Amino acid sequence: MIGQDIQKAAELLKGGALVAIPTETVYGLAANALDTTAVARIFEAKERPSFDPLIIHTDSLDKIKPLVKEIPAKLLKLVEEFSPGPLTILLEKESAVPDLVTSGLPTVAVRIPAHPVCRKLLSQLDFPLAAPSANPFGYISPTRAKHVQDQLGDKVDYILDGGNCDFGVESTIVKLTDTGAVRVLRKGGLAIERIEEFIGAVEVNDVSSSNPTAPGMLKSHYAPKTPIYVGNINESVKRLKGKKIAFIGFNMLNFSLPVEDQFLLSMKFDLKEAASNLFAVMRQLDKSKKYDVIVADWFPDEGLGKAINDRLKRASSPL
Repeated sequence: MIGQDIQKAAELLKGGALVAIPTETVYGLAANALDTTAVARIFEAKERPSFDPLIIHTDSLDKIKPLVKEIPAKLLKLVEEFSPGPLTILLEKESAVPDLVTSGLPTVAVRIPAHPVCRKLLSQLDFPLAAPSANPFGYISPTRAKHVQDQLGDKVDYILDGGNCDFGVESTIVKLTDTGAVRVLRKGGLAIERIEEFIGAVEVNDVSSSNPTAPGMLKSHYAPKTPIYVGNINESVKRLKGKKIAFIGFNMLNFSLPVEDQFLLSMKFDLKEAASNLFAVMRQLDKSKKYDVIVADWFPDEGLGKAINDRLKRASSPL
């Protein structure tokens, strides 16, 4: 359903719904960024084959600060100069930001959109919105409300119509490197020349990516410190005899391991629930230091099961 009711959009988002929102770049598929179940619905609706990190949207610097460890001075200058606008900055996240939003990475991408309808909506919320482009994976990003309706249909609870987008390309993503330089991770609506006019020369990734991390870094950043082996559970358990093993599964216990060492992601056979629990369980097991290894079962290869399997594969080690 397409409409212009900002209050309705806000109430739906507060209830965990998906709402397509206008920004100055493209339309975003938004959900409460602090609600893992709502965020999982984004991946399901977009049919993303993996859990790529999402960008968090809010309407002020004051609302960004509780979500991140700090904002380095050089990036703060950029935010103050070019926000609201098509600028996204990558920062170390606080624990309040779910791992599902960041794909298990320690950093989160944040921005303050300039679109007046979007800003009015964000001002009515006490939580940020996670909002990738409102299109199925592999499709052209939408710049009109009708584009969203044509591409996603009833997978979206409401489409907030804010007219045509001004830019038609996604935001420019930047981060601060370990050497103190600003690096552009994705070219977008904010021209690199404008950034350089303001702070001087910047580094630019040769290959831009919608993923707000440097291309090719996701696998190494994602892998837990505790080795994880996927599939062939009974054989793995035999070969790992003598080690303390944790088991991650969908909804069925494995009788070759103690019940207290098993972590099932959804007793309701719900892939959305499983997806929303995946990163939290992996982080819990990694931090506990109770286990020598983690073994995980493959999930049904459909819907969000494909994304869960993708992340397990990225995180796994050869046995």
